[in-house]
Amino acid sequence: MTTGNGPDDGDETPAPGTPGGPGQFSEEEIAAVTGPGPDDAELDGVEPAAIEEDSDDIVPDLQSSFEKLVSKSRNLSVDRIRTVLESVLFVAERPLSVDELYQATGIHRDAITQALDQLSGIHREGISGVVLYEVAGGWQFRTDPHSAEYVRRYLRVKPQRLTRAAVETLAIIAYRQPVTRPELEDIRGVDCGAVLKALMDRKLVKILGKREEVGRPILYGTTREFLEFFALKDLSALPTLREFHELTQEHRDIVEKEAAPPVPVASGTVAALSDPGFTKRMEKNEAASEAALEELEEAMAAAERSQKVSSSVLESPPSPGKGDSEGPKPE
Repeated sequence: MTTGNGPDDGDETPAPGTPGGPGQFSEEEIAAVTGPGPDDAELDGVEPAAIEEDSDDIVPDLQSSFEKLVSKSRNLSVDRIRTVLESVLFVAERPLSVDELYQATGIHRDAITQALDQLSGIHREGISGVVLYEVAGGWQFRTDPHSAEYVRRYLRVKPQRLTRAAVETLAIIAYRQPVTRPELEDIRGVDCGAVLKALMDRKLVKILGKREEVGRPILYGTTREFLEFFALKDLSALPTLREFHELTQEHRDIVEKEAAPPVPVASGTVAALSDPGFTKRMEKNEAASEAALEELEEAMAAAERSQKVSSSVLESPPSPGKGDSEGPKPE
């Protein structure tokens, strides 16, 4: 008998009673004990009884129950309020606003806001594996972005990435909404019908209405799912054009690096060193740097000399006048 569990596996059959070997009972004896008996046949025609109470017949008094909940929540400590909100936010399938949390818990809104601020400090990126975000006008627990690779591997899902055409169209809608399809195509210069339909299927874009003009074109805008997808509190959290232009050179290099295909560093270094004019350019740049340094040192020395002359002039006593050189006049 071959088990295939180790290098010592062979064709020898283990002794009865040993692990992996035949038992001391035959298959017929085991089947006679474990097979269906007469007691099992007695329940074949019996309908199962209801073992759970039917809650449909119970009509709760929502008003009185909520008042009791509010009265009970007044005695909760600060730590207990945090744990209650954590539990509710954990089971929620979408971001919950302060009003929704109040309707669910009966806790005062000011206490909810204070507890959410504390929770956002506890569950933050880089510290906790579950991060509390304020998105789409509410609060929601999300996994830490630094753990995204491991979470995707466990869930066996691909990262959600939009094409360049989808990002361009979505950006125009987000900043210009409400906007029509002709306006989108006028800005992009290409047909946007297919991309627009795909964005609506993803529930990132929705129809807001129709414009009161000839043809009644449809107006498009972003959805709540758009805010959740990009982890935005509201549309005011979108970066402005001024903020983009005020990006430091370091951040611009990061953006260009992400947009451009990666270039191997080793190949670029080898290509630069193999250039015959590389050494000459390095020598020329070094000579220019040394010359600029010498000019800077000379300028500093001249400034120091001027400073010394000025100091000596200011500190020297005033020279006597013409009348004073003749000496004092006799009385």
